[in-house]
Amino acid sequence: MLSLGSCVTQSKLPYLQTGAYSTEKPLRTENIRPAYKLQPGDVLSIRVQSVQPVLSDIFNVPGPQTITSSDPGTLYLTGYAIDDTGSINLPTVGRVKVQGMSMEEVHSFLQQKVAAYVRDANVLVKLLSFKITVLGEVRSPGRYFIYNPQATVFEALGMAGDLTEFGNRENIKLIRQTPKGSEVVLLNLTDANLLKSPYYYLLPNDALYVEPMKARTSRGNATNLCIVFAGISAVVLLLSYIANR
Repeated sequence: MLSLGSCVTQSKLPYLQTGAYSTEKPLRTENIRPAYKLQPGDVLSIRVQSVQPVLSDIFNVPGPQTITSSDPGTLYLTGYAIDDTGSINLPTVGRVKVQGMSMEEVHSFLQQKVAAYVRDANVLVKLLSFKITVLGEVRSPGRYFIYNPQATVFEALGMAGDLTEFGNRENIKLIRQTPKGSEVVLLNLTDANLLKSPYYYLLPNDALYVEPMKARTSRGNATNLCIVFAGISAVVLLLSYIANR
C-alpha cells in the first residue's frame, strides 16, 4: 500500500497540457520577450573595432584571448561592471551611466560616446552576467550562464537536466530580483498558458526552485520502513536460531 501511494500519476508529468494541439497545423502563441533593463552589478563586455586599432584598442582592456574564453569567471573579471550608481568607467570617455537602459539602447549610447574619439568605430556590447540558478527536484541543480540574449523557463530546466520524477511540475517558484526587492511567482509547467506568461522568458539573476511532490516523501518513508522491518526480521531470525540451538 505504501508503494502504491508513492506512485506519481501520468497526468502530473507531461508539460503544456492542452487538447488544442494538432498534427496538421501548429498552435501559435504570442508572447513578446521583455527588454531587460541594466542594473547595478551587471557586467558588460565592450569591444571597439575600427580602422584605427591604436585608438580602438584603448577601450579593449581584455585581450581577444579572454573574450573567447569559456570561463565565466574570466569574462566577469575582464568586463565592465556597473557600480552602485549605475555607471561604468570607460577609458578616455570616463564615467557613463547605463542603468535602466536596454542592450539596444546602451549599444547606441556607447556608439555615440566612442565615435567622439575613434573615427568609424564599431562598438560591440554583450551582457556577461546573464546567469540563472535552478534548485530543487532537478537532475543537475546549480548556476548556469546564458550566452544568448534570451532564455526561457524550459531552456533553464533543460540545462539542469530536466525535473526528476518527483518534481512538482504544477508549482515552480520563480524568484526574481527587482530594484525594489525580490518577487516570487508560481509557474505551472503542465498548463499551456505558460507560453503566454510574462514570466516565460527569464531575466538575469532569476532563480527557479522545483518543489518535491508528496510522493517523494511517501516513497522515502516506505523505504525507511522497509529497512526497519528488514532489521527487525533479521533480529527475529537470529533470536529464533539461537533459541533452537
